[in-house]
This record gives sequence, C-alpha cells and structure tokens, in this order.
Amino acid sequence: MKIKMSWLVLIVSQSLLLSACSFGQPDGQQEESESVTRPSVESKVVAQDLSIPWSIQKQDNVFYITQRTGGIVEIKGGEKTVVKTSLSKPLSSRPEAGLLGFVLHPEFKTNQQAFAYYSYDDSGDHYNRVVALKRTANEWTEEKVLLDRIPSGQFHQGGRLEIGPDQKLYITTGDATRQDHAQDPSFLGGKILRMELDGGIPSDNPFEHSYVYSYGHRNPQGLAWNRDGELYETEHGPNGYDEVNLIKAGNNFGWPKITGDEKGESLISPLAHSGEPSWAPSGADFWNDDLVFASLAGQSVKRFDTETNEVSELLTGFGRVRDVLVEGDTLYFVSNNTDGRGIPRENDDKLYAVDLKSLMKEE
Repeated sequence: MKIKMSWLVLIVSQSLLLSACSFGQPDGQQEESESVTRPSVESKVVAQDLSIPWSIQKQDNVFYITQRTGGIVEIKGGEKTVVKTSLSKPLSSRPEAGLLGFVLHPEFKTNQQAFAYYSYDDSGDHYNRVVALKRTANEWTEEKVLLDRIPSGQFHQGGRLEIGPDQKLYITTGDATRQDHAQDPSFLGGKILRMELDGGIPSDNPFEHSYVYSYGHRNPQGLAWNRDGELYETEHGPNGYDEVNLIKAGNNFGWPKITGDEKGESLISPLAHSGEPSWAPSGADFWNDDLVFASLAGQSVKRFDTETNEVSELLTGFGRVRDVLVEGDTLYFVSNNTDGRGIPRENDDKLYAVDLKSLMKEE
C-alpha cells in the first residue's frame, strides 16, 4: 500500500506542476514520466551519491563537479572527495539556483585557479555572480568577483561557464523570468556574455564597453565550439520550443518576440527546436562534427547533426541529464534526478562514462 500511495502522490504532484506551467515558470514542466526506464546502453558508473551535480570538468585524470547545494566534488582513481567552497556570499536555495557553472583556468596546473557562477540572496534581492576561485590545501576559496549582480529570479538562472578557443570566458545568463528585458542590451539577464580571464571587457566585443556577446535568450545552459571555432548553444524555451543556436557576435536570438519557427526582422531563428514536449537542454560538447547535449525533461543525451540540423536521441534510461563532457571517444555525463523534479534511483546522482564508438556500432 505504501508503494502504491507514493506513486499516487508523485502523479498528483506532477499534475499540479504541469498545470502551473507558463512563460514565467520553470522550464520543461512535462519533465518526468511516472516510470523509470532501463538504460539504453552499457555504461560505467564513475561516481555516485552526488548532490544535484551541475557542471563537469576534467584535467589530469581528475574530475571536478559542482553541486548546486555547494561543494566541488573531486574524483581521482575512483575516490570521491567533496571539497568545501568558501564563498563570500551564502548560496541561494531558490529553485534552479546555487553553485552552477565551473571551468578550470587554462593555466590551472600552475595557478590552481578556476571560475564559478553562483546564486545568492541579498536583503531580499536575488543575484548571480561570476568569481575566480583558488584551490588551496583544503578548500576552494573565492578570490575575486569578476562580475556581480547578474539578475536572478525564481527561475531561469542560466549559469554555464566555458572558455572559448579565443581564451575568453563565456557566460550564459537566464532572463530571470523578466522576459522583455532579454531584448535590452543593458540588462545582463537573457544574454551570452564574454569577458577576459581577468574580468575585463574584451575590446572586440560587439557592444562598446559591454560584456554582452549575444542577446534575446531565455535560459541558455549549453555552450560548445566545433573544430572550426564556431559557437553552438542550447537553450530552454517556453513550454517546449527549446533551441539549438549557432551564436555569432552581436546577434539577437529573438526571445520573447519569436519562438520555434517564427521569424522577425533582425532576429535569428534557431537551427533546431524541440516543439512540444520539451527537451530542457543543458550542458553541451562536440564529438567529431556532432553536438551532443544533456536533456533534463527529455531524460537523455541528444545528438545534433550540424549538416542536417536534425536532433536525435543518443542514449536514454538514466533519468534527467544535466551536463556532458566528451574526451576522445568517451562521453561522460551526470544525472540530475535529485533536483526535486526527477525520480531518484538508488545512489543517485551519478557520473557515468559511455564508449561512443561502441554506441555508434550498435546503431
């Protein structure tokens, strides 16, 4: 009886969640089915019992994974350690907020520095910030604030950090549910930002004295460059209509003026979109010429063919997936079933590894 009742509560709660969905609500409310599917491919569990993992980095056989609840998980030789993050502001506990994006400095071996994006509350107001962190003997310490008071809201934090082939730091910001502001270049929300690694504004940014690289975004969460140095992005849309975009400096990607196949003067339509239901896409990376990206609502890792602009499922059955990392022919990804919208499996959340070549052979 207890099992039947728990499933009933889950179904009812998800029905209520769906009924609340609107432009200002969390992304991908068609998110979880009431069944737990079996993995579609063979995988290796690299680590487990993670707490809402968000971003994966790897260097010298060490994984670094941020947890939205705080702390950076370091995994080396199968051993997992949660290293404290000493931040100057307490992490926000609002939905989708917390310790999010993370990327190692290109000279991490010598300077032990990294960059992080996190959410905090301040006297009733809510913000995100980008900081430089230093790895000391026992913790990660916030050394310098590079950009502060990025808009935060109940939902739509953005939060992805990546360093491009130009050695600039790229930052995705959500519209913080203030959708009309995504069209305002002076508003830091609903944008992709670009900065020097010391926090300065690059002289070749498209808008003078501004970090803004592109605008008209709703909740972008994935960034990846192909072998030609072109930047692709994944983005949450309203009630579905999630996007894959090719990002170019100064372009306006239309939110909230256009979605899906809609067009507008000087507005860039996506290369591909989900329609309905939602993918709720997150972290992205390239494997050869294909963009692979995490899908939360779609409970999968998806593949975008840059020649045909078609999206297909690469693997399923692990629940919600938050981030991906490709190294050679190995795909690493983290599940996100403990974030309050998923159905946690035993020992969730986990970091998995999959052999992409074997996966292609099976197809």
